[in-house]
Amino acid sequence: MPTTTRPGVGWTLHGNGKTLTPGAVVGPDERLTWPRTVGIGLQHIVAMFGATFLVPLITGFPPSTTLFFSAIGTIGFLLITGNRLPSYLGSSFAFIAPIMAAKASAGGDLGTAVGGILATGLLLAVIGLVVHFTGGGWIDAVMPPIVTGTIVALIGFNLAGAAWCTPSEAVVDGQRVLYPDLCTGGLKTAPLTGVITLGSIILASVLFKGMLGRLSILVGVLVGYVAAVIQGQVDFSGVGQAAWFGLPEFHAPRFDLSVMGLFLPVVLVLIAENVGHVKSVSAMTGRNFDKLTGRALLADGVATTFAGLGGGSGTTTYAENIGVMAATRVYSTAAYWVAAIGALVLSLFPKFGALIATVPAGVLGGAGTMLYGMIGILGARIWVQNKVDFSNPINLTTAAVPLIIGIADYTWVVGDLTFKGIALGTAAALVIYHGMRAISRRTGAHQEPATPASAPAGTELEG
Repeated sequence: MPTTTRPGVGWTLHGNGKTLTPGAVVGPDERLTWPRTVGIGLQHIVAMFGATFLVPLITGFPPSTTLFFSAIGTIGFLLITGNRLPSYLGSSFAFIAPIMAAKASAGGDLGTAVGGILATGLLLAVIGLVVHFTGGGWIDAVMPPIVTGTIVALIGFNLAGAAWCTPSEAVVDGQRVLYPDLCTGGLKTAPLTGVITLGSIILASVLFKGMLGRLSILVGVLVGYVAAVIQGQVDFSGVGQAAWFGLPEFHAPRFDLSVMGLFLPVVLVLIAENVGHVKSVSAMTGRNFDKLTGRALLADGVATTFAGLGGGSGTTTYAENIGVMAATRVYSTAAYWVAAIGALVLSLFPKFGALIATVPAGVLGGAGTMLYGMIGILGARIWVQNKVDFSNPINLTTAAVPLIIGIADYTWVVGDLTFKGIALGTAAALVIYHGMRAISRRTGAHQEPATPASAPAGTELEG
């Protein structure tokens, strides 16, 4: 259906604004009537809701503060990209591990973690400016699919232990002491509730079609929450004490050089997610948005920086909202303005944030079991989609060594700096890939297919 030229606050009205012909696409610069646009915007709020709130619940950040900076970040993203690239900026799961490690080293204080988020945002913003003015070809050269897939996978698998049990901890004589048998988080704190949550997520993903199927994690969390309430595991005292209206709880950043090594590798994941988002929107709309990649990185960097200034979780472009666009075929940025404004309004209700904070550890452990595994498998998906050849020893080693470093959570202390699983694994992936390639090119060594000694290669099975 042809698009009219009638303007609407920066958007043209698609057709008559009310009906869509089968297969019709509403572009980023178009919109439907405002009631329908508002309805789609509310769908975007629902889509981002579960994952955006899960990060602060897991890490101990105030949910309302995270929602506040998520909304502000989305508005900034739309402005910086010239209102041309539809996206919602929600909480990034890549920050979970470094936040938890930073909090542990600071005796539970959020300031150090917030400082790490701020530093990550600044670095991403600088990279965005570089990409905007020089192009993004160097990103593909530095981080080919084998590297990006490995980094994403090790982030998910590094969190595996936290899904089962987040150990209780205390600071004794200035030293951090862990009590592995006493869990403050994870499925182990309430196994039945966790299993109900996890089972509900799995069932929702196959029982429901359309949006409910896409929101299986949110559905599972709601079912698990009800189960927790029935078992008396939910404390509502904080909800009654919270005000109805007011600003969220802000936390000032505090910089600790010893934990910066935990946060900065997250930048590589955010780059991969933003580049992937731009390419996904381009594929769905049939338009080339590659020239906006630098702006997208800059915008996410600015959003994460603002979050770091006030105590919000770091942000990233959300695949959940890509699902909404794919289902509705409506890519209008007007719907994202609605979603951002709606999220901002919700963040100004402290009682709402206090209610979200009542989600118990057992529910989060069940959801985390699915989410962390999904993050890990997303890394493998990057390998599959890009047809990474694991018979090549360079690719095999690039994935194998960093994954073990990340899963086992290796730690390396150099003076005042501490590098843990994700940081070490990321560095290992980059050094191994580029180091082995450089040596191979220099020596001209033939790359034999690499297989474990106990497993026959394909040629050995012939005949």
